[in-house]
Amino acid sequence: MKTTLSHFLLISIPVLISSDFILTEVDHHKSDYVNPWSNVLKLSQRTLKKRSTADGRAKPQRELEIYSMKINSKVTSRFAHNVIISRVVNRANASREAFFEIELPTTAFITNFSMTLDGMTYVGAVKEKEVARQQYQHAVSQGRTAGIVKKSGRQTEKFEVSVNIGPTKKVTFELTYEELLKRNLGKYEMNIQVKPKQLVNHFQIDVHIFEPQGISFLDVDSSFLINNMTSLVKKTLSRTKAHVSFKPTLQQQRKCPDCHDTILDGSFMIRYDVNRDLSAGSIQIVNGYFVHHFAPANLTRIPKNVIFVIDHSGSMSGTKMQQTNDALLKILDDMDKMDNFAIIIFDHAYETWRDSLLQASEEHVAAAKMYVKTISAKGATNINDPMLKAVRLLDKAHQKKQLPERSVSMIILLTDGNPILGESNLKNIQENVKGAVKDRYNVYALGFGYDVKFSFLEKLALDNNGIARRIYEDSDATLQLQGFYDEVANPLLLDIELQYSENAISELTQTSFRQYYDGSEIVVAGKISDSTLESLTTEVVAQTGNENLILKADVNIPEAENIIQQQQYIFGDFTERLWAYLTIQQLLKRRISSGENEAKYLTARILELSLKYSFVTPLTSMVVTKPEDAKNETLVADKPSESKKVRPQRRLHNRKMTAMGTTPQSGRFGSARSGRFRSHSRSFGPARSSRPLKAESKTSAATQSDLLVRSQPFHSGPNRKTTRPRSKGLSMAPMMNLFETYLAKAPDIIQDHYYLTIVDSDPPFHHVSQ
Repeated sequence: MKTTLSHFLLISIPVLISSDFILTEVDHHKSDYVNPWSNVLKLSQRTLKKRSTADGRAKPQRELEIYSMKINSKVTSRFAHNVIISRVVNRANASREAFFEIELPTTAFITNFSMTLDGMTYVGAVKEKEVARQQYQHAVSQGRTAGIVKKSGRQTEKFEVSVNIGPTKKVTFELTYEELLKRNLGKYEMNIQVKPKQLVNHFQIDVHIFEPQGISFLDVDSSFLINNMTSLVKKTLSRTKAHVSFKPTLQQQRKCPDCHDTILDGSFMIRYDVNRDLSAGSIQIVNGYFVHHFAPANLTRIPKNVIFVIDHSGSMSGTKMQQTNDALLKILDDMDKMDNFAIIIFDHAYETWRDSLLQASEEHVAAAKMYVKTISAKGATNINDPMLKAVRLLDKAHQKKQLPERSVSMIILLTDGNPILGESNLKNIQENVKGAVKDRYNVYALGFGYDVKFSFLEKLALDNNGIARRIYEDSDATLQLQGFYDEVANPLLLDIELQYSENAISELTQTSFRQYYDGSEIVVAGKISDSTLESLTTEVVAQTGNENLILKADVNIPEAENIIQQQQYIFGDFTERLWAYLTIQQLLKRRISSGENEAKYLTARILELSLKYSFVTPLTSMVVTKPEDAKNETLVADKPSESKKVRPQRRLHNRKMTAMGTTPQSGRFGSARSGRFRSHSRSFGPARSSRPLKAESKTSAATQSDLLVRSQPFHSGPNRKTTRPRSKGLSMAPMMNLFETYLAKAPDIIQDHYYLTIVDSDPPFHHVSQ
């Protein structure tokens, strides 16, 4: 078999390719499935092989060469419009398959993708997901193979597309995506992942930033530029505009003078902030749409009341428990003396450190730190009872007026698993907590690792004015926990309302906010429905720690529009697209905690906006028809939502899957296709009956041995009640150790996933080769 050479480009999004191609995002809560095999395997004919240059031999001949790669970004009032263009030439005397591989932020929306080949440009069209899927299935029925888009990092997703190009021919890939840069801990951040995997004759990054408020600072950092290499980055900064460029020559891209490997392998980071004061904020207007940014300075922090609800069940044993304890110790050190706090730990039961909230004095913090050092992991998981206890502690403290009247009360839950004791019905737990909180407190839910049902935590948080965050099992988990706490550590305003000219504004995004935290930003967008309006009036009403705050501003509409029009490099009607982007993002969140009837309305509205503005969202897909070719390929995969993050991978043995996989001849499960997998005489759930995979007549021999598979964690699914022991206080650690031993003897099984199910076209799936 011929070796297929490939090329790669990477930079910071979410996708699906198919039907001739489909780019798509997954419905936010379609599944909590975590695909453990994504990013593990790659077809051997797609591996880019490099020759060693250590012996100083001549430059290896590349058959596929990226001769140009350009990344152009235009940022206007935090809204980024990004275009990535990659040009490839086939220098071989036979056809080769060229790959275009991109990493983009999970918060971004793809808006366009095109390929130009032999003078013909194939442009993508955004369609409703079901329409695109039908087109994909039709393509599959004609013998095209299935591929994937994979999760590539914590905040990025990777999309890959390929096309067959003839000898000496060229292809141009162009991808456009848009996103609203979010202010976090006092700065905006643009993260560009750059990994071309080869020297590029013309490589260029150009970023233009326009901020009418004025740019207060601009920093550029890169993981691959070391020592004196930072001089390659050019920055220019005026009051309202900034330009960052990076154009290394071929020689400057080399790892060493005689090397043929590139230094371009990592993150290219741009961070900045804008000038701020104690005012109503900044408003930009273009063609009847406005965007309002509000992040005032010079405010006094408001006290907060925090209850930490910490899981210390058996599954938290080892590194996770140690990292949690380390983070708590640091968080306690950072608490302000005006704050109040309490600690509840839980396994199958819960335990309170003190029976009430205490002020964060030096004495109380020292005692709490001594207690945290004694926390160890044991037992099973009961989330409902400790959460209700936390609400009762806050209720009691407020009733007795032990807490400041103007303060922020919050519950921070950290867990790594799903409840199996006490109330184990997830919907009931959500309803119980929501009924107890009664919209008075914030609930923040942190899911540690990959075994937790993240959609449960997300709804639990959104129902109670909070957010959910996944904490990744890694060496920096302690820093992740501290980083989240830092985001909510310093509340500055309460009950913020942004109000606009009556009867003149319509289609507003969210205008009411419970809190404003230091380092963040509130963004509102809307449409000016009165075309005769000359001045837009806005009023911000909020509460500080001591008084009511009212801030007003009047914006002359013609003057505001003229400021934007003078900037030649600013793209189009950015305020309208920003309004559509922000509206879709907020409606997607509302849909998570909405009822059935409201969810139908929200879904229809999201779909309408996605199609109108050509955004690839959880309800739409982008279809690109490739040139007909014997090697034509259709790729399809849904964007992984936070509910479907991929756990760290284990390397599989390089051999055919038989007992627990498929035989290339039959495409069926082997000897384990029925019955139960057992360890130490305990059942871990039934393996589903298998179905044959259809090997299409046009696929290659390698493709015919491929599988689409889905793995099922033992703690979810229809047999959950029979899969874990329910003895009160029983530690899960010994049983898990037994199963780990079992898995070690069966290397073809993915860790923590106990049976595999063949699926048809439903996501999530993974492409596994022999």
